[in-house]
Amino acid sequence: MNETIVCVVGNVATQPVYREQSTGPSARFRLAVTARYWDREKSVWTDGHTNFFTVWAGRQLAVNVAASVEVGQPVVVQGRLKVRTETREGQQQWTSADIDAVAIGHDLSRGTAAFQRAAKPESPATATRPEPNWETPPKPARTPDEDAAQHVPEPAAVT
Repeated sequence: MNETIVCVVGNVATQPVYREQSTGPSARFRLAVTARYWDREKSVWTDGHTNFFTVWAGRQLAVNVAASVEVGQPVVVQGRLKVRTETREGQQQWTSADIDAVAIGHDLSRGTAAFQRAAKPESPATATRPEPNWETPPKPARTPDEDAAQHVPEPAAVT
């Protein structure tokens, strides 16, 4: 519930790495996000600091990333931000910013894309259940006593 959801616009910095794991497909790539600002003194746009994120995608999103995303392409990534700090080799501290992606798409303000719906993956064969019998069951045969109780004698003919 208390997660940090971010929407980041940047360029793909590394080729996506796709893996089939026991938990399902997974893909990751590095995303470079550079701030730009207008330098009034020089009257030009200037690049600011560049942040790098490792973007993680799972399941069908991972499959689609592997088929669609290439180095240098501008993309928009939405997902959960996770910042980790680790100690490496006993002394050096290392910090990484990861995004567990929920959605990834090309930035259409900087180019065009041709969307193609992904084919649904074939679901594994499941045990088939017999089709229910929706027909009305036949009435059970009546015993002679039930027949006599249901039978109303006809009035006798008067002559």
